[in-house]
Amino acid sequence: MRRHDTEPGKLVAGLVLLSAGVIYALDATGAWSVPAWTLVPLVAAGLPLAALTAVMTRAARRRASRAPRAGDPRAPENAPPG
Repeated sequence: MRRHDTEPGKLVAGLVLLSAGVIYALDATGAWSVPAWTLVPLVAAGLPLAALTAVMTRAARRRASRAPRAGDPRAPENAPPG
């Protein structure tokens, strides 16, 4: 099986939505009394946080792919003098 890249943005989105679901389930069973409007800010703040995480991850990966590697003839330490 091919290995997949880790995607932290999807992890953050999943954790936010999972926590909203757990809060809703606890409220529905009566184990925890939470006003219904509190889930809206949780999801509304969590999804942009997940998007920001995904954008930062992509930027870091693009920067890392552009960086010269050791032994690369284009690396500054391997450039001809002059």
